[in-house]
Amino acid sequence: MKKVLLYAMTGEKSCFMHVLLNAVQLHEGGAQVRVVFEGASVKLVKGLEDTQNPVYLKAKQAGLLAGICLACSKTMGVYEDNLASGLPMLSDMSGHAGIKPYLDEGYEVVSI
Repeated sequence: MKKVLLYAMTGEKSCFMHVLLNAVQLHEGGAQVRVVFEGASVKLVKGLEDTQNPVYLKAKQAGLLAGICLACSKTMGVYEDNLASGLPMLSDMSGHAGIKPYLDEGYEVVSI
């Protein structure tokens, strides 16, 4: 089974939606997929939650969303909102969400 980590850095919603669309498509095709919110993408969580974005919800309900960078959430002032999403806060790399755990598990990493 193919294993793919989509390591999302972009803060533009239209670009990030492609991350989610790809995650869902890969998952539906049989791949094991995880999405990490890192960098500017951490600012998108509240809007996706508030609007009940259907693609976001589909990815969330399928368990594709690995979590959100703790350090970036705090730095960008969205920590409380992101915590409220119920997604894990990731901090294994000096407070940020690292890719090493996924590489160790055989994931192919795609940074967007």
